[in-house]
Amino acid sequence: MKFPEAPAILIMGCFDTKAAVYSRLREQVMASGENVFCINVGIMGSTNIFPVDLEAAQVAANGGFALQELRTKKDRGLALEVMAKGLRKILSAFSEQNKLKGVIAMGGGGGTFLALSAMKVLPLGLPKLCISTLATKDVSSLVGLKDIVLIPSVVDVAELNSIIVPIIDQAAAAIVAMGRVKVTQMKQAKGVIAISMFGNTTACVNECTRILQEKGFEVMAFHANGLGGKTMEALIREGVFDGVLDLTTTELADELCGGILSAGPDRLNAAVEMNLPLVLAPGCLDMVNFGSKSSVPEQYKDRLFYQWVPDVTLMRTNEAENMAMAKQIAKKLNKGRYKSKITVITPMNGFSQLDAPGNVFFDKKTTLAFEDALSRHLDPEIATTLIAANINEQTFARAAVEQLLGILERVKPKYKDLSGF
Repeated sequence: MKFPEAPAILIMGCFDTKAAVYSRLREQVMASGENVFCINVGIMGSTNIFPVDLEAAQVAANGGFALQELRTKKDRGLALEVMAKGLRKILSAFSEQNKLKGVIAMGGGGGTFLALSAMKVLPLGLPKLCISTLATKDVSSLVGLKDIVLIPSVVDVAELNSIIVPIIDQAAAAIVAMGRVKVTQMKQAKGVIAISMFGNTTACVNECTRILQEKGFEVMAFHANGLGGKTMEALIREGVFDGVLDLTTTELADELCGGILSAGPDRLNAAVEMNLPLVLAPGCLDMVNFGSKSSVPEQYKDRLFYQWVPDVTLMRTNEAENMAMAKQIAKKLNKGRYKSKITVITPMNGFSQLDAPGNVFFDKKTTLAFEDALSRHLDPEIATTLIAANINEQTFARAAVEQLLGILERVKPKYKDLSGF
């Protein structure tokens, strides 16, 4: 495969139909003194307006088809899938050879699909930018968990005009600037800890983070808003972390009750399957997230609610739901091969800020229902700890960190003598 001689800004798109706009983009990037590498993914032809470094035929071949075969089939959906597959293989190879300073693309529906589908294979931190007619739509399924910057094209990405030109010029300046940023090396840490958080567990997470940082750990917090949980699970599987403080498992409540912040049925699986040291708490299992009050399903109209912000309505979970979630947590944790690496820690004075004594969601009976169900279904080899505090009290945060450090000491000799503070 042909690679640029020096790391380059990679420009990819359908040069058969959008050569003029891509020519402008290429000129602007080169005007900044950057090396460029252009890949054509347009199956119906190319351009002679500017040099193309890698043509669509090679992209198609990497996707498993001959270009002429795609033209003959006249199946747009198939063509997009094949070209996206080919692009992913090519971008992966470029990344492995350290030949990329950044990647930029433009397009409508098809071009956006190609660009975002391919960019997802690139590592976090490598600049990725797409000018798109769909930038203001929900393209989360295409972006996935990656740091892709989307810029609305405002008008269609077709020909040069007084609206698209400045957008192209600014995007070119952005990808060039992003590619020139020197990656800041963090101070060498003893290990990296993942921690889940929510507005209602912020005090707890802040205290845990402070203690862990004082002990020499790097801490990465993930907002338990569905995407945050999915991202944490994905990075756990990539081997990023030495341990997990899963203190905000609220996404399970949304999955159970049809809330808007579910992380899907695989939430909690990664740490168990990867045998990572894990301390888990039922943080914010007292609530389910819905949008505005009018969006709450009819079946829940008579429940207890709290308006967190005008477009976020929190619903108090009941005893039956907490028992179901406890059983679900137990079922997931029981699959762990090394159960000594897992601890469940329960704050008996409430699972969130709203569930603190005297606050609107406080319900001791529901907390006890959760704990009772957990004790009945959890494998006795998995350690459990009950803390007579709310999850946001310092007592609970310190206990959670102590539990995690204790597991790390037992399973990894390099963490010996870290506990105790």
